[in-house]
Amino acid sequence: MSIQIYQSAEDYLETILMISERKGTVHSVDIAEERGFSKASVSVAMKKLRENGYIAMEKDGSLKLLEPGMKIAKVIYERHKVLTDFFEKIGVDPKTAEGDACKVEHNLSDVTFSKLKEYLNKAGQ
Repeated sequence: MSIQIYQSAEDYLETILMISERKGTVHSVDIAEERGFSKASVSVAMKKLRENGYIAMEKDGSLKLLEPGMKIAKVIYERHKVLTDFFEKIGVDPKTAEGDACKVEHNLSDVTFSKLKEYLNKAGQ
């Protein structure tokens, strides 16, 4: 699946998915706290994501991933989890593994990621 949006938008969509899995509902303030960004920056980003059809804002102010946003968030989140786990398994400390996964998840080709998953499955990981 080829993703045609900016890395920062991918990060926001992934963050919305991660928070929604933990808390159920997501508000802009949750994203600001999670990412360490100002509420104003998050508001601007959420407006752009809404305008582009990736998220919707509910009446209570909570954010909801729409189908296009959910597709992207799931791809990035899967990459994040697989890469973090792989890095930890080869001996990278969890904090570094997490940070490196964030850097790599956006730039790794679909072919390479697919081969990595295939390799890990064969290795029984």
